[in-house]
Amino acid sequence: MRIIGIDPGFAITGYGVIEYTGNKFSIIDVGAITTEAGLELLDRLLTLNNGLDELISKYKPDAMAVEELFFNTNVKTAIKVGHGRGVVLLAAAKAGIKVYEYTPLQVKQSVVGYGRAKKEQVQQMVKILLNLEKIPKPDDAADALAVAICHAHSSGSYKAIDFRF
Repeated sequence: MRIIGIDPGFAITGYGVIEYTGNKFSIIDVGAITTEAGLELLDRLLTLNNGLDELISKYKPDAMAVEELFFNTNVKTAIKVGHGRGVVLLAAAKAGIKVYEYTPLQVKQSVVGYGRAKKEQVQQMVKILLNLEKIPKPDDAADALAVAICHAHSSGSYKAIDFRF
């Protein structure tokens, strides 16, 4: 199963593409889509959309795993991240890819075995599980790989988002 993990953001959206077969992981690609701070909102969202469309077209994932947003005390930041998350979900819907959402607690539990694990512990386990020489940067990319690993461990036991309203 090919999974694209996404850590949604506005300035930086991390992604990680993995293959999961027979309880074995292999990394296909990891990185981040960044948007320029000086651009208008719609131009930044378009940059994110184009980057996601390119990744989906190139890697043809079977599923998309997305980290759910957690409550943010900065309302402006939360709204901007919400815009980015909407673009992520739209890209998947356009491509007909099922989307599975996981909370940060679920990701930590799945990857580390402890839901209150620190970010560094999650990153270290991502490095070990994917047999990487170093932890991927930026952090958003490593987080995206963790979400993809979480989905692989869950084997789709979580319900996909139904885009038919």
